[in-house]
Amino acid sequence: MNARERVRAVLNRETPDRIPVDIWMVPELVDKMKMRLGVQHELDVYRKLGVDKIAWLGVPYKGAEIIDPNRQGMVNHWGVEFEKVEANANAEYGEVSYNPLLELDCPSQLESYSWPSPDSYDYEVAVREAKELSREFVTLGPWISLFEIYCSMRSLEEALMDTLAEPEFLHAALDRIASVQGEMVNRFLQAADGAVDMVFISDDLGSQSSLLMSPDAFEEFLFPRLKAWCSMIHSHGAKVFFHTDGASEPLIPRLIEAGIDVLNPIQHVCPGMDCKELKQKYGNLVIFHGGVENQQILPFGNARQVADETRKCLDELGPDGFIPCSCHFAQADTPLCNIFAFIETVHQYEI
Repeated sequence: MNARERVRAVLNRETPDRIPVDIWMVPELVDKMKMRLGVQHELDVYRKLGVDKIAWLGVPYKGAEIIDPNRQGMVNHWGVEFEKVEANANAEYGEVSYNPLLELDCPSQLESYSWPSPDSYDYEVAVREAKELSREFVTLGPWISLFEIYCSMRSLEEALMDTLAEPEFLHAALDRIASVQGEMVNRFLQAADGAVDMVFISDDLGSQSSLLMSPDAFEEFLFPRLKAWCSMIHSHGAKVFFHTDGASEPLIPRLIEAGIDVLNPIQHVCPGMDCKELKQKYGNLVIFHGGVENQQILPFGNARQVADETRKCLDELGPDGFIPCSCHFAQADTPLCNIFAFIETVHQYEI
């Protein structure tokens, strides 16, 4: 089997020749891998390592507007401004520095806001990339979100307060956010004609210790819109890959009912996220992706500890219905030998 066939087998509840292995790495770590392996392109890193990479897709936006041209930094098509922040000596991240909806207080004000248009996405470029990558890899994308985008536009603090204090405003904004992205994904999937295997929906619902929002808030604000998205995505023959960090177990049954197919990243160090228990409860209902601990073991452990952690995830989340991967993006200072140990352990695991 090749990488595409291997991952598709797991997604379809079939038995592959071996368990596939995926890896997420920040660009700085990818560059280190290129140098170590003597290759120039990112995909060649995965080919050389035997990684069954789930290839990311994006749909570029052609008409991003800067709300205030005098402000410095990157502004995306939602009007959210970012600034580069040095995370450590080896990596930079884009952190939100301007929330365009922060000062608004009335749903009617949203009518005059400059929302992105589904007409302004570059579907031709995205479809061409999807068709090329799908010859070899399972494809995943584009990234879409409901509450995460709202948080970036409103601020996390105000967004969470809105679930109680400003529900009408929140509903109105989420309707806009859902409509723009839903239409974009619908057009993209239709044009891609089967070249997109999964759509990436990201809405972090858990913190390190508990839910970020109450189950009632999830039920009111997110569940109906998520379910509509899942139905639309399934109508094109694609699957739904859902990302939520943290202690999000109380919401997993409703995520499954909404229609998600793959759950990522299984942050098992958080309360309620024990791998054995999740497998017992939901293993027949959803595919797990991720698992390998990425806050302590992968960046700071040794190769033996990484191998032990990987085998534990394979034993408890697999072997069927599981695609092992770093629990999130492996960071820039992660030792390459730990990445190698993770990949080798999956390769050697007997189904």
